Amino acid sequence: MKMNLPNKLTVLRLLLVPVFVVVMMVSDALWASITGLCLFVLASFTDMLDGKIARKHNLVTDFGKFMDPLADKFMVLGAMLVILYQSMTRDVVNGLFCAVFFWAVLIVIFRELAVTSIRLVVSGSSGIVIAANMLGKIKTCTQIACVICCIAEPVIYQLLGMETDFLPVSLATAALMLIFTLWSGINYIVSYWKYLDPEK
Repeated sequence: MKMNLPNKLTVLRLLLVPVFVVVMMVSDALWASITGLCLFVLASFTDMLDGKIARKHNLVTDFGKFMDPLADKFMVLGAMLVILYQSMTRDVVNGLFCAVFFWAVLIVIFRELAVTSIRLVVSGSSGIVIAANMLGKIKTCTQIACVICCIAEPVIYQLLGMETDFLPVSLATAALMLIFTLWSGINYIVSYWKYLDPEK
């Protein structure tokens, strides 16, 4: 199967996800965190790049429409689950961060399931394809920023020789991500509720 450049970038992002997970899970060493951070930043960059190239050069395909959001969800959810696992198994556990991040991950999963289900129903009943709106794009940006901060902040502390379990930047971005995840999910449900007819 011949693929255009945006689709190749999407597949690359999808392939980077298991590599990122393995690197992050194989060791708690500093090199693993730095390598994982670089892999996630690279994957996030392909997310921005493939969409721009596809729209600019009219290379939008059905394959891309299906795989691009799927790759995004795998990338974000895979990273969040790794961060949650690591935060709960560290020698010094930050209870506040673990609690906030646990609920954030749970809400992200529920939100994605709800929105994906709504998209399938609306597409099947009316033929309307629900594109990502501005809130959805902001939500994705806050999720990516949260993952980057949650990996980078402990790395920075380690490089500076500081030992602390308090991660204020990670906590703040997790809370921000939580707000936009809820807001965008509720917005989708309210906007397309009229298509969810219980009698059909």
